[in-house]
Amino acid sequence: MNGRRDLWEEMFGCTNNKRVRRTNMVPIEIMSSSEEGISDSDDAFDCLPDDLLVCILRKLSYSATCPSDFVNALLTCKRFNRLGMNRLVLSKISSKAMAVKAKNWSESAHRFMKLCISAGNIEACYTLGMIRFYCLKSRSTGASLMAKAAICSHAPALYSLAVIQFNGSGGSKNDKDLRAGVALCARAASLGHIDALREVGHCLQDGYGVRQNIAEGRRFLVQANARELASVLNSATSSSPTSCPWLSLHPDHQHLPGSGCPLLSDFGCNVPAPESHPANQFMCEWFNNNKVGSVVDDCDSSVVNGLGFGLRLCSHAGCGRPETRRHEFRRCSVCGTVNYCSRACQALDWKLRHKIECVPMEQWLDEDDANNGNGDIVMEDGDEGEVVEQS
Repeated sequence: MNGRRDLWEEMFGCTNNKRVRRTNMVPIEIMSSSEEGISDSDDAFDCLPDDLLVCILRKLSYSATCPSDFVNALLTCKRFNRLGMNRLVLSKISSKAMAVKAKNWSESAHRFMKLCISAGNIEACYTLGMIRFYCLKSRSTGASLMAKAAICSHAPALYSLAVIQFNGSGGSKNDKDLRAGVALCARAASLGHIDALREVGHCLQDGYGVRQNIAEGRRFLVQANARELASVLNSATSSSPTSCPWLSLHPDHQHLPGSGCPLLSDFGCNVPAPESHPANQFMCEWFNNNKVGSVVDDCDSSVVNGLGFGLRLCSHAGCGRPETRRHEFRRCSVCGTVNYCSRACQALDWKLRHKIECVPMEQWLDEDDANNGNGDIVMEDGDEGEVVEQS
């Protein structure tokens, strides 16, 4: 029991300081001591069938909002600890319940996610696939896990594979497949994935990988904004407008700095920035920590969870995707100081932050020329970086 407790603490960095001590319970009144050979000294908890406890733990693992919700239940007693590793329980663990922190990543956490995958957990397939592809730099196994989740109509996995196709991630610039990226995005959009809806909308408007259709692209963008607002309203704890200060109408349709992510600013409505998937949160922490990782089985020898020379992260704070080769991501065509893995990340970051910070390249070149007397631009070696037009 102590060994298993140490394993949970190593994986998720959480402890159960208020452990529940199970004492002998008073037998239920409707149970007579003569029924089923149960005596007064028996523990009523021990009389519960395993199937019932597995059903309870399965519901808990699915509804848990953080790892401690699930782990603390398993640390309650040996029976919960044993039944918590049942395949029926592991198959339903939510992405938030296995949201391991990057600083706590270890072989134990990797092995636990593989157990969840073996039990048929699609969220574990996607999360570990993202970690392997981008963090552990095991491109083939990471893409295979994401493809396994995508086959089961997992929308985030479909969208992530689309981003890989758009950028040719893990390969060369010639490995880009725009048509495949649009097809994967369209499938994810049909499942209601908001970023995929936004991506398809921009592709249709720009004629990127698909025949240009501005009106249809506009329809997809409006649908993405409407779905995002609906998801925020559904997750609100109260329907009262006074308890949601972010839900405000502005007749002048101007963005208020620091008021959230106004994706519906064209309609005069501000909504909070969307919450990132635990896989994206892990990648942000992984590359920000910039520490040396340990050897992980069936991945490339030792892995350094820092960016390689000349590689950059997507500038959208909630993404966490890194470049797999130099100049893989598209840069802002106005300032050239930010870069994005997708049009969806560009649109989110533009509304959230970059719209206020973006400064034309000519302006900061003039300032640099005034300060240093040299306004020349030195081009880096490698593929030419593509640009993103700001709207």
